[in-house]
Amino acid sequence: MPVLPELDVARIRTYCNRRVAAHARHEARVEATVRGKSVTIFDCRPPWHPSLTEWSRVPIAQLRYDPDAGHWTLYWADRNGRWHLYDLIDPGPAAALLAEIDEDPTSIFWG
Repeated sequence: MPVLPELDVARIRTYCNRRVAAHARHEARVEATVRGKSVTIFDCRPPWHPSLTEWSRVPIAQLRYDPDAGHWTLYWADRNGRWHLYDLIDPGPAAALLAEIDEDPTSIFWG
């Protein structure tokens, strides 16, 4: 199993924690899940109906690590949860891709 750079994964998790103010985390959260060579960022919302117990999780972005090149590539999810290359920024460091997600010039990540 590939090992992702710990500093980058920590940077992504910190980015997620900072997206929603602590006092509002009962209304929304942003979470990151690591799987293989990728980290997926989710927008999470509390159950909207009393019969539900799980928070909903909508994929926002995915960063895929290339260990040979030592860089990350950014992907966006369509409404069906399929991933597409985000080609407005070249593969690079996690910090640059997180800045692009945060700026969201095309409104493809946060709407």
